[in-house]
Amino acid sequence: MDKNSRVYVAGHQGLVGSAIVRNLAARDYSDIVCITQAELDLRDKQAVEGFFARIKPEYVFLAAARVGGIAANSAYPADFIRDNLAIQHNIIDACYKNKVRRMLFLGSSCIYPKMAPQPIKEEDLLSGWLEPTNEAYAIAKIAGIKMCQAYNRQYGTNYISVMPTNLYGPNDNFDLNDAHVLPALIHRFYKARVIGEDEVKVWGSGTPRREFLHVDDLADACWHVMQNPNTPEILNIGSGKDITIAELAKLVKETVGYTGEIVFDTSRPDGTPRKLLDSNRITALGWEPRISLKEGIENTWRWFLEYKWPVIGPNNNGNNGGMP
Repeated sequence: MDKNSRVYVAGHQGLVGSAIVRNLAARDYSDIVCITQAELDLRDKQAVEGFFARIKPEYVFLAAARVGGIAANSAYPADFIRDNLAIQHNIIDACYKNKVRRMLFLGSSCIYPKMAPQPIKEEDLLSGWLEPTNEAYAIAKIAGIKMCQAYNRQYGTNYISVMPTNLYGPNDNFDLNDAHVLPALIHRFYKARVIGEDEVKVWGSGTPRREFLHVDDLADACWHVMQNPNTPEILNIGSGKDITIAELAKLVKETVGYTGEIVFDTSRPDGTPRKLLDSNRITALGWEPRISLKEGIENTWRWFLEYKWPVIGPNNNGNNGGMP
């Protein structure tokens, strides 16, 4: 993938896609193709095929997806499975029909069984029951992985699937109704500080452990994978460290400068007890993360203040988001 290659980033306005675009631009890639959802509905097969036939990308990063936390996944499972299956099918098939040289599919760590051994290896896929609260999304992502592998076997394509751990960073979704846990906590503590609330409720018991990776580290890993000719078909991307939700809440509270109490709402679901990825495959390829969780939260908090606070006021009511 040289600097003049035509590279299409699907989902360039989202958390992952925007980070990939930043990474490529910083490396002086000169032909990055992006198109908004308003201009192209990736669920429309005919429209996607026409777009690919017109632009003829050489490399594709498939970062477009419908995403959300427990609240959104629980409320809209049909939307999550339908939209993600359609997006994946249309883009993967268009890559094959238009002879894309290499395609990278962004999966999710939620594809793995709820009670998978820790740390989770790529071989643990389909070895047990999924977490029920995000089953529809996970099944869609598993279908995408298997579609990539099937096309590689039958058609000799070069499609890679990467499974990032819980992501956060600039351009994250901070909506209190459907954000993942880290951005939801940033928004919730900010709101509580602004209006002087004495306590902040956090979903669950606080005991589940989660691994977090700054999205700029993920983007760097994705570029690294696309450059390496010996990449396995599927590989995890994580930081190698996990933290309890209680510890995370305390860290976000300190970063935001909130002085009230944290209260855990045990009537809300915890989700998977622990989710730590085994990232040995990608570290063996020479990549490792560079942004610590503390530094990354501070970076995300600054971005939130600069870009979000004017439109997120004290009257924006909602829940505290869900576990990732």
